[in-house]
Amino acid sequence: MNARKMMSSKIGLLVGTLSVVLVANGAALAHCDTMDGPVVKDAQAALEAGDVTGVLKWVPKASEDEIRQMFAKTLVVRAKGPEARELADMYFFETLVRLHRAGEGFAYTGLKPAGTPVPPLVAKADEALATGSVDELAKKIAVAVEAGIRKRFTAAAEAAKHKDESVEAGRKFVAAYVQFVHYVEGVHETVMGHGAHHGEPAGETGKQAPKDKPTAPAHEHAH
Repeated sequence: MNARKMMSSKIGLLVGTLSVVLVANGAALAHCDTMDGPVVKDAQAALEAGDVTGVLKWVPKASEDEIRQMFAKTLVVRAKGPEARELADMYFFETLVRLHRAGEGFAYTGLKPAGTPVPPLVAKADEALATGSVDELAKKIAVAVEAGIRKRFTAAAEAAKHKDESVEAGRKFVAAYVQFVHYVEGVHETVMGHGAHHGEPAGETGKQAPKDKPTAPAHEHAH
């Protein structure tokens, strides 16, 4: 793997973590479940071509047979007229996205309409792939990571000054300490290749990896 591919791989992993870190609701964020996202776009192209091959990459190997069968049924039904085609296509899109998200370890919550906003870093990741340049994305991520580390460090350092004044003050320090340490830990593990987009391990699609959430104060393990 050359240097550019290694950098792109690490940036992709880091985007997955930072999409969680930088958005307040902490939900699994991406555009794989939108009507103008890459999964549905590939599904539309596959249906028009009558070839399922282009969508199989979006599901784990264990789900491949189900998608093949659903695709074949969809081709039969969509030939019955415009209304049947619309319903058959939508059902196939929903099935494909549901199995895709299940392979990532997330629940299917329905297809979102085209134009649904996506996290800025995810949009930048798509733009980087489209333009063939990762420079702008790498700079934005570096700035975001530094800001995140400094923010949590400042909170922990300030809380540390008062941690022995009372039990309540001590607990505030522990909460700030956990957020700081696990944010740094989560970013480091992602950059080193131990994390992946949507909780998927680097490697074979469909195998699950622990989904550490660097921002979650309730995350617990021995230090």
